[in-house]
Amino acid sequence: MKKIIFILIIFLSSCSPSDETKKNDRSKDTTIEISGKVKRIIVGNKNAKITIIAYESLTCSYCANFHKDVYPQLKKHYIDTGLAKIEFRHFPLDIAAFNAAKISQCKQDQSLEILESLYSNQQAWVKGKTVEEINSNLKKFFQNEGFNLDFEKCINDKEIEDFVLNDRIEGTKNFNVNATPTIIINNEKFEKSLNYKNLKKSLEKLI
Repeated sequence: MKKIIFILIIFLSSCSPSDETKKNDRSKDTTIEISGKVKRIIVGNKNAKITIIAYESLTCSYCANFHKDVYPQLKKHYIDTGLAKIEFRHFPLDIAAFNAAKISQCKQDQSLEILESLYSNQQAWVKGKTVEEINSNLKKFFQNEGFNLDFEKCINDKEIEDFVLNDRIEGTKNFNVNATPTIIINNEKFEKSLNYKNLKKSLEKLI
């Protein structure tokens, strides 16, 4: 019961540009960092000069827009060229996003594929009046997409659960993350409005 209460308490942030952002108007490889059996999703050259961390919530529409409108350009011009790498970290804003995050980390050889599929098809599963309904839609979504995984086993995996929660806790502690998506570039919080133009200006200064 204490753990359930703790989980509910930490889901008090928002899916929107960060507070600081609002004040300001408002190599093709996927490498892996392993924590126990759970693998961190990192895209790009592990030795790249620039490290980008993206704190995201899978039910957040702003995060889905980032993957649709910003990430493809970022990948083409900076990640695929070896200048930068990006690490996707979890910052679930609700129980549905929490469960989806656990699923995305469950099938290690398809983690990035699952993550991208969840964002590109967000409206297909983020629906329902209760967590149970959303989980049911989430389960059906994975079945329809052909992902071969044990849904119940994934969402009840203790190590994956702790991994996802730790991402969120460390995001708040280390970078004062309070909204999604939040971008960190070389351990500095990106404070401007999140679009490719602004990201490019910041990245060019580091090359």
